[in-house]
Amino acid sequence: MKRLVSWNVNGLRAVLGKGFLDFFDRIRPDILCLQEIKLSEGQLDLALEGYESYFNYAEKKGYSGTAVYTSIKPLNVTYGIGREKHDHEGRVITLEFGGCFLVNVYTPNSQQQLERLSYRMEWEDAFREYLLSLDRIKPVIFCGDLNVAHKEIDLKNPSSNRRNAGFTDEERNKFTELLEAGFIDTFRYFYPDRRDAYTWWSYLFKARERNAGWRIDYFCVSKSLKDKIRDSIIHSDVFGSDHCPVELLIDSDLFE
Repeated sequence: MKRLVSWNVNGLRAVLGKGFLDFFDRIRPDILCLQEIKLSEGQLDLALEGYESYFNYAEKKGYSGTAVYTSIKPLNVTYGIGREKHDHEGRVITLEFGGCFLVNVYTPNSQQQLERLSYRMEWEDAFREYLLSLDRIKPVIFCGDLNVAHKEIDLKNPSSNRRNAGFTDEERNKFTELLEAGFIDTFRYFYPDRRDAYTWWSYLFKARERNAGWRIDYFCVSKSLKDKIRDSIIHSDVFGSDHCPVELLIDSDLFE
């Protein structure tokens, strides 16, 4: 069995001083996917013994970005989704293994006043097409901060957030469309009715203390992998970022 972990660290340099390596040493995932690293090339040299690392930096300094640390050597690694319009912000890294693709993604935020919602809709369609193009070759695991709480059960205060970024009908419908195209939200696959299970909390109003959060970080897999997944875990006890890590346990043979 392999242990995959995804975490929006809200600045990799910042989280290093807040227990990141303690968590890493305790979990020792086979693969660690990070989002919102907020790095430019050359700003940080973080080598983890026994792991290869891959970084996709945003062109804009101090913004976005993704990274993967893997103890399993991939067959191939690609960056972006092959669309010029969408590949300037360091949002996607794809690793190919013997039996699957693993995609690490940091989905664009629609932002305040939903000023980026129209772009987000374009991104959603392009990213779904990208995942389906991979799925035609071999099954896909994708993980990361998807910046959407899918259902009312996935955030503490759905009624007051109805038109806020991350819980608009448009974003939620795109996630539904993605799942209906052939993917599984692994946490809800195992825990369809679990409440108060969140992965992000605002820094305001003591939201984390009150567990007034959102579940916007995911592991999703191709439906063909449903018999390979063993558990989907939210590490809400891990601090250091406004997000907590999420984990997927999955059969080893996909990575051979």
